[in-house]
Amino acid sequence: MSQQSLDDWTADRNGGQPDRCLSFTVRGPWGHFRRIEGNIVKQTYRIIPRTTVAGLLAAVLGIERDGYYDLFAPDSSAVAIEPVREIRTVNMPMNTLSTAAGDLQSLNGRGKISVKLPDPTTLRQQHNYEVLVDPAYRIDVALANEQWYTGLRETLAAGESHYVPSLGLSEHLADIEYHGEFDVGDGPQTDTVEIDSAVPNAVDNIVLDSGTRCQIEESPAFMDSDAGGRTTTGFTNYAYNPDADSLEVRDTTAVSVDGRTVVFV
Repeated sequence: MSQQSLDDWTADRNGGQPDRCLSFTVRGPWGHFRRIEGNIVKQTYRIIPRTTVAGLLAAVLGIERDGYYDLFAPDSSAVAIEPVREIRTVNMPMNTLSTAAGDLQSLNGRGKISVKLPDPTTLRQQHNYEVLVDPAYRIDVALANEQWYTGLRETLAAGESHYVPSLGLSEHLADIEYHGEFDVGDGPQTDTVEIDSAVPNAVDNIVLDSGTRCQIEESPAFMDSDAGGRTTTGFTNYAYNPDADSLEVRDTTAVSVDGRTVVFV
């Protein structure tokens, strides 16, 4: 599919931001975005990572694994993430089977279609998962690739998805509510701005207030394919309010989408 040049897409008259974007809310009863520095307790990111958003939308479009990293590269996509429910977690023990290649067995190995599954007769291992409770995020996304952008808009508007959407783990099924396509306008032109979305890469610019909670986390933002499958090529530091309220930020570039103030990355 063809791709516009970055200059055509970002329209410099809008401060390097896209002119339009698609907006939707993804939610579910549970979610788990495993932190890469995990240990015995498999901890979760609180803000859905940008790489997970890319995987979610690739699943909606039916793009194969390792086939969508260029589409969501930093110079050809923009994503803003806003938590819209209070962020809560619980620890949940789960009994699991190993999915290592040596522990899988084939079903119908002599047929045209073969499926590999964990051996159900082996002993389970119990792991403690930190799980998000009722997570919900408003996502604004723009793609430089006009054909994929149009396909995503039509698929979301039809309420369809090529693969079943989930929030991290495949068993944490997700519901997607499409809000529409919106113009990306100028944000408030003041020294400090109330930002509705999680604020990327502006930790030092957060205006701390005794009545407002603020948390910080770093998560993968960009990936690239390699001989081993894929590798993370960039991270984003997010500042966010776990109560799903806004944060006051100084000296940042924000934009307006559907009456909300967000920051793309």
